[in-house]
Amino acid sequence: MFLMDDIVRDGDPVLRQEAKKVKFPLSADDKKLAHNLMEYLEVSQNPELCEKYKLRAGVGLAAPQVGVSKMMASVLVPNDDENEKGKPLFKDVIINPVIVSNSVQRGALTEGEGCLSVDRDVPGYVPRSARITLKYQDVDGNEHKIRLKNYPAIVCQHEIDHLHGILFYDHINKDNPFKRDDDEVFIY
Repeated sequence: MFLMDDIVRDGDPVLRQEAKKVKFPLSADDKKLAHNLMEYLEVSQNPELCEKYKLRAGVGLAAPQVGVSKMMASVLVPNDDENEKGKPLFKDVIINPVIVSNSVQRGALTEGEGCLSVDRDVPGYVPRSARITLKYQDVDGNEHKIRLKNYPAIVCQHEIDHLHGILFYDHINKDNPFKRDDDEVFIY
């Protein structure tokens, strides 16, 4: 299992590299990497285990964040709906992901974004597409093409950025971090 000490911090060159495509079938190392990426998210979202292992809670973790420059990320977006507890809005290890289409409508998290690799608070809106169509492979090599909107779409875009050497704060307007276009819809 990954711990906070395993997570690469802002300033490490691996976070600014274009990750390499993953080949199938997955090697034993790649299978272990996929498992450990998802395990971190599962453990970090359990309050007791999160405290026990001194983790920061996360909804996404990309391979470059643990020093591996490969096109792989885990995403686990919990569902806040009381009737749907235990059934995540989106959960998978996305391998070789590509956004094949996205909405013109933009969205951003009202409280801004954070990152396990960025220890400082970077205030500002991170404008992203409100809806995306995502194509990726799972750990078994099966291809998926899914439509995501709102928070799950934002999380996947954040993780895919990691695979291309982009950090969330690169999207923040430097002159006016809280500038909002009229057509932007804020989620959460």
